[in-house]
Amino acid sequence: MSNRPITITEVCPRDGFQSMPETIPTDEKVEIINRIFDCGFKQVEVTSFVHPKAIPQMRDADEVLQRINRPKDVILRALVPNLRGMERAIAAKVDKVKLMLSASDSHSLNNANAHTFQAMEGFKPLVERAKGTDVKIGGSISVAFGCPYEGEVPIKRHLEICKRYEQLGITDISLADTTGMANPFQVKRILRELREHYPSFHFSLHLHNTRGMAFANAVAGFEEGVTDFDSSIAGFGGCPYAPDASGNIATEDLVHGFEEMGIATAIDLDKVIELAKDLQERYPAQADSFILKAGKCSDLHIAPSAQQKIGGQ
Repeated sequence: MSNRPITITEVCPRDGFQSMPETIPTDEKVEIINRIFDCGFKQVEVTSFVHPKAIPQMRDADEVLQRINRPKDVILRALVPNLRGMERAIAAKVDKVKLMLSASDSHSLNNANAHTFQAMEGFKPLVERAKGTDVKIGGSISVAFGCPYEGEVPIKRHLEICKRYEQLGITDISLADTTGMANPFQVKRILRELREHYPSFHFSLHLHNTRGMAFANAVAGFEEGVTDFDSSIAGFGGCPYAPDASGNIATEDLVHGFEEMGIATAIDLDKVIELAKDLQERYPAQADSFILKAGKCSDLHIAPSAQQKIGGQ
């Protein structure tokens, strides 16, 4: 296994919070994001600039961006669905925006009220608006490894989407397993095909752990050259527009797994676990993490025989 370092983007403030049933106070969001910065992440997805009626949890996006610490060495990323969202992101001085796109028409109609390629046509004014600003644009392909309405997404669909992204000048693409339908062989196959046709593209993985396959899929992606991954502390998350979509792969699980394999993440795992435990106490129904259940491999215990000796003294 290669020891090349990877980059992990923390998405709990956006993907983790957007589907929470209870309202999270702005003060609490700011506190959590500032603690996330302290864990060593170099990129954090802090919010999404969507209409409050669509995602009420994100209605304070502008205020959150005003109040967080904003370290100079951390890229602040936000999701934008339309030109109004782009305007707000520019005004809030985010470093990078990610465009919302579904691989299948069924999911796109549910998520964006438009077919996939119609939605891509709507990206043109966003790209134009970002010109002359410092805001970078990344693309995404949601339900890339399986749509809950249509099943597996044909590779020709991915190739056509990437072709249209390239025409827009966007070559930084996040492949999202939105409903956790991916498997390692599929991840490898799709990545190989995409990288063969678009060798200059930078592909990242956004994995959900709906069926317990996320870390295996992350390793498969790493073996195919992917070095950028999204994750969410305590495993918070889930797509509001996908049935039974559970949370993202937990950051502590992803960091722990890669570090155990000798792959550097530059993330302070102990600080991540401390924050994850805090979030679990606040929102126990949302937490889903193996490390929160079992601890790190290095968390050793007193052997039973040693316990008996101690008890007999």
